[in-house]
Amino acid sequence: MENQEKISITTKTLASGNCQVKFFIEDEAKPQYGYLLVNGPKPVGEIIEEIKQRMERRRSAAMNMNPFFPIPASPEDHNFYLYSA
Repeated sequence: MENQEKISITTKTLASGNCQVKFFIEDEAKPQYGYLLVNGPKPVGEIIEEIKQRMERRRSAAMNMNPFFPIPASPEDHNFYLYSA
């Protein structure tokens, strides 16, 4: 089953040259928003694809939590923050 959430973004160029992306995921069941830090400006399509990939990594990491078969914790991603709206 494929998720069909709508992602909208706004970007802000920082003094460091990096780009801060604020995104909104419009999902009726669970709306979310977050921030992504990217190195320099990128096309909108690439940014949205990167957000989708990082979301998928988070979902798969959450599904792999089994107390009987511990998996080493994945390193925190300090360039990607996600919140419930």
